[in-house]
Amino acid sequence: MKMTGNIHSVETCGTLDGPGLRYVIFLQGCQLRCKYCHNPDTWDFNGGKQFTPEEVIEDILKYKSFIKSGGVTFSGGEPLLQAEFVKEVLKQCRKYGIHTAIDTSGSVPLSLCAGALDEVDLVLLDIKHIDTDMCKTLTGMGNENTIKMLDYLEKKKKDVWIRHVIVPGFSEEYVVLEKMADFLSRYTVIRKIELLPFHKMGEYKWKSLGFDYELLNTKEPTKESINRIKNIFKKYNFNVV
Repeated sequence: MKMTGNIHSVETCGTLDGPGLRYVIFLQGCQLRCKYCHNPDTWDFNGGKQFTPEEVIEDILKYKSFIKSGGVTFSGGEPLLQAEFVKEVLKQCRKYGIHTAIDTSGSVPLSLCAGALDEVDLVLLDIKHIDTDMCKTLTGMGNENTIKMLDYLEKKKKDVWIRHVIVPGFSEEYVVLEKMADFLSRYTVIRKIELLPFHKMGEYKWKSLGFDYELLNTKEPTKESINRIKNIFKKYNFNVV
């Protein structure tokens, strides 16, 4: 029986998920329930369409000339829930000299996904909250696996971009963000910090799926607040965007 992966959708000219122009594969399935998620339609493990690694790489190669300064990014959902499938496509990308990235929450245990991490060039690690209790409040799960993954990536010397969504009332507390910046400063593999302001562009999906959107009255963070947070991380010599 051939290996297959459940894919939600593909973006052939992505500019937001890693360096350069990228072929972005959104995989189906996620065990987190982030209150601000803008892709709740990827949560269902049984959704999407099934493809073999061979079918995926065949399509990627059609765009090789367009993504030569970028590469391929696996996103979701949580792509590492399908780690073996991702690993096989990563191996093929390496064969053809294509740069690869995984956009992950780090929530999947290393015992299930280390093989895929070993094959990738860059990890976009989305730390939901540096406080594990607040992380559980915000997503339904603590951050222990995420920190273990960061430790593993440090050990393996894999390039990392840290992503962090700024949600007023949950992850906008400056004292906590200072602690986060200080904690991350011990890692040598972090190349960039991406601060992502909370937005409501996915709210309509929650309504269409019949889900209760708890952040209906939450406002987007101000530019002044985002700049203040950027300066916190810049104090620790991070490249912040």
